[in-house]
Amino acid sequence: MAIGECVDVENGEVNGLEELQEPFIQQDKIVSNESDHKSVESGSIGTVLLSTFVAVCGSFEFGSCVGYSAPTQSAIREDLKLSLAEYSMFGSILTIGAMLGAITSGRVADFIGRKGAMRISAGFCIVGWLAIYFSTGAFPLDMGRLFTGYGIGVFSYVVPIFIAEIAPKNLRGGLTTLNQLMIVIGSSVAFLIGTLITWRTLALTGLVPCIFLLVGLCFVPESPRWLAKVGHQKEFQAALKRLRGKNADITCEAAEIQDYIETLKSLPKAKLMDLFQSKHIRSVIIGIGLMICQQFVGINGIGFYASETFASAGLSSGKIGTIAYACVQVPITLVGAILMDKSGRRPLIMTSATGTFLGCFLAGTSFILKSHSLLLEWVPIFAVAGVLIYIASFSIGLGSVPWLIMSEIFPINVKGAAGSLVVLVNWLGAWAISYTFNFLMSWSASGTFFIYSAFSVMTVLFVAKLVPETKGKTLEEIQACINS
Repeated sequence: MAIGECVDVENGEVNGLEELQEPFIQQDKIVSNESDHKSVESGSIGTVLLSTFVAVCGSFEFGSCVGYSAPTQSAIREDLKLSLAEYSMFGSILTIGAMLGAITSGRVADFIGRKGAMRISAGFCIVGWLAIYFSTGAFPLDMGRLFTGYGIGVFSYVVPIFIAEIAPKNLRGGLTTLNQLMIVIGSSVAFLIGTLITWRTLALTGLVPCIFLLVGLCFVPESPRWLAKVGHQKEFQAALKRLRGKNADITCEAAEIQDYIETLKSLPKAKLMDLFQSKHIRSVIIGIGLMICQQFVGINGIGFYASETFASAGLSSGKIGTIAYACVQVPITLVGAILMDKSGRRPLIMTSATGTFLGCFLAGTSFILKSHSLLLEWVPIFAVAGVLIYIASFSIGLGSVPWLIMSEIFPINVKGAAGSLVVLVNWLGAWAISYTFNFLMSWSASGTFFIYSAFSVMTVLFVAKLVPETKGKTLEEIQACINS
């Protein structure tokens, strides 16, 4: 599932991968890299690493929730006598909850702090998993899924924000990429162990990262930036000192944080209608267009119901394909992260969309062969190969690049409103695809994959025609390119 990095509605920022790698403050004074390096060396990163590990338990939980429905579809439908429509609602309602969580996450995290927001997220997920475990019908099952969706919607915002706010600038990029990596690992683990245990037991495993998170939060400091923002100066100094080490000089960094907060307060807050001014409209088209392309190539349908798709293709056990799916995601996501700043945004996303086209076309062809009783021994092989090519291609570019581009194309004064709009479109697309997938497969399995392959072609054309290359450009250069 494609995951947005985070949207700061309160502060008017969208924090994507590239922004999280950059300093939070554009300083008037230039501090030498040498002095920064010495400052970090003199401190201790042990607390930073511990805090990051605790936070990414929320990312792992995100992945666990996303991956839960793929290996459990047939068992849940059989045990609870669910219709196709009822299970489709169960699978897709996660995205509704996540949309609600994402919309409210900025205010929650600003009101009770980053740690408080993570505790609330974990609480929602725990209640949701228990509701799923004890379910005897569709309604408690859906409510449990909705609760876990809300929890991961908040996690999707607060985890990368927390990591970015506690990390030294020279470690920020590497540590924040752990968020996306742990989401993929959590999803893959759910895929794998879901093939070995019952769906009720799998629901209980979703409690484990929540418990680790809640316990770990007792031993890590709150975000210094949030403490400074709410005026807790004493706690702010103590938290920053703890994160940088008792021998570190935090004077400069503390002053930078205070300057940054004052700068944010002075910026005007843009409204939604401001986005439709002529100077912003192309950026809005690019941002929304990329999210539509990302979702309508079918990732949440194929990912949520992978096991049943493999079984429909005639594979003796859907578990085999699901295990292969899980094993492909993690290494390819790592490759995509490495290529992000080497190959450029446009080539990576166009290559990714070309791969999803080939994967969907191959899977669609397998179902055509099956319907005409041709090359039946090859049908499962084509289906598995198609889906694996698809997920590998999606993971290398379409999964993360649209979010990175979104973080780069909007001026800072409209990023909050623009991010809210784009995230809303993304989650609505996720719901539409995850809800309609099973119905489309019942109508025509081959037609479903050919529709997704057509959207993949449209993605290549859209990027080639409208999306600028943003690699190596300042935000001002990107704006000039978009508006030229």
